[in-house]
Amino acid sequence: MILDKTFPPDPRVENEAISLVNNGFDVYLFCLTYKNQPLEENYKGINVVRYKSNKLNYKLSALVYSFPFYSFIMKRKIQHFLKNKHIEFIHIHDIQIAEAAIKANKFNLPMVLDLHDNMPEIIKYYPHLQKFPGKQLISPKKWKQKEEEFIKKVNKVITVSQEFVEEVIERTKIARDKIVLVPNTIHKSFYNEAKFESSIINKFENSFVILYVGDTGLRRGLLTVIRAIPYLKDEIENLKLVIVGKNSDDSILKNEVKKLNIEKYVDFEGWQNVSLFPSYIKASSICISPLNRNIQHDVAYANKLFQYMSLKKPLLVSNATAQKNLVKKIKAGLVHRAEDEKDFAVKIIEMYQNKQLCKQMGANGKRFVNEDFYWEKTSEKLIELYCNLAT
Repeated sequence: MILDKTFPPDPRVENEAISLVNNGFDVYLFCLTYKNQPLEENYKGINVVRYKSNKLNYKLSALVYSFPFYSFIMKRKIQHFLKNKHIEFIHIHDIQIAEAAIKANKFNLPMVLDLHDNMPEIIKYYPHLQKFPGKQLISPKKWKQKEEEFIKKVNKVITVSQEFVEEVIERTKIARDKIVLVPNTIHKSFYNEAKFESSIINKFENSFVILYVGDTGLRRGLLTVIRAIPYLKDEIENLKLVIVGKNSDDSILKNEVKKLNIEKYVDFEGWQNVSLFPSYIKASSICISPLNRNIQHDVAYANKLFQYMSLKKPLLVSNATAQKNLVKKIKAGLVHRAEDEKDFAVKIIEMYQNKQLCKQMGANGKRFVNEDFYWEKTSEKLIELYCNLAT
C-alpha cells in the first residue's frame, strides 16, 4: 500500500489493510513521517514502513501536477520500498502519489488505484486554491486529466459509492469489471462494543439535539443549519444544535451564530475522540448530513451516516445524490434541499412533530447497517479482488 500521509490515523487505509491481513495477505504500508516515529513497526498486523519527509515536500505535494518535483522525490522512495520489501501488488491510496507510484513500478507489478474521494473536485474547495498563488499554480482540470490517465493505466480501480462507480465509467469509458465498489462502512464493534459517557448523555438529556459529527468545513453545509435555527427556536422546546468536529472555517460558523444571536442554541464541542461519538449520537434526537451539492458530494456518502444509523437515529440529509438515494431507499430519514435553510427547518419540524415516524426511520437504518452495510461484509469485494489478482 502506498500512502502520501502519516499513519496512523487513516480509518480507510487501516480497515482495508487489516482485512487483507486477516485473510492471509502480508501488507506493507509505505507512508511518510515528519517526526521521530519508528521507521518500521508492526501496527495491528500491518507492516508500516515510514520514509522521512519535510515541510517543503509537503508543500510540493499540493503542486504535484503543476511541477514534477514531488513525484520525482517520492518515486525514488517508492522504488526503494518496492525492491526492499519484495512487493507483489501495489495498492495506491488516492491520486496525489499515484504518478510517483506508477513511475516507480519498474517491475510491472499489478496496480490497484483506490479513489477515496473525487480529488479533482474536492481541491476546488481548498482554502489555498481560493487565493494567490494557489489559484494560479494549481489546476483542478489538470488533476482530472491525470486521474483519468491513472485510471486507464492501473489494473483495477476501487471507489466508495455506486454513484462514484457510474461517474468514473461514464467519464473514462473503462470496462465495468475493472472497477470495484468498497464503500466506507463501520465495523460492528462501533455499535456493539460502544461505551457511553454519562457526562455527555446527562449534559443533553433535557434538550432536543440536532447532531452533526465530523469535518466542519463550509462545504459540509453547516451554515445552512445555523441559519435554520432562528426558524426553529420558537417551534422546538429546548432546541440544541450540537456540532462535534473542527475545521479552519470554524470562525465563520461561530461568527454567523453570533450575528444571528443564537449562541444559547448552538454548542461547538470541537473535535472529540471517535470513541465518544456513540455518546453524542445516543444523546441526540436527529442526526444530520447537510452537505452542499457538488460533484464530489453527489458521488460519496460520509461515514457519519452509518454511525448515526447504527444507533437507531433518524437522519436528515441534503439532496446530494448518493446520500439522498441511500436514505430514501432504506427509509432511514428525510431529505432537504441543499443550502436551503427554510426547507431544512420545515423537515426538522416535521420530524419533531412525528416521533413515531422518527422511531421507524431509526429502526430501518439500524437494520440496514446491521444486516447489509457493515465493514466485515462490504470488504468482501476487496478480498475477492486480491484473491483474483493472486491467481
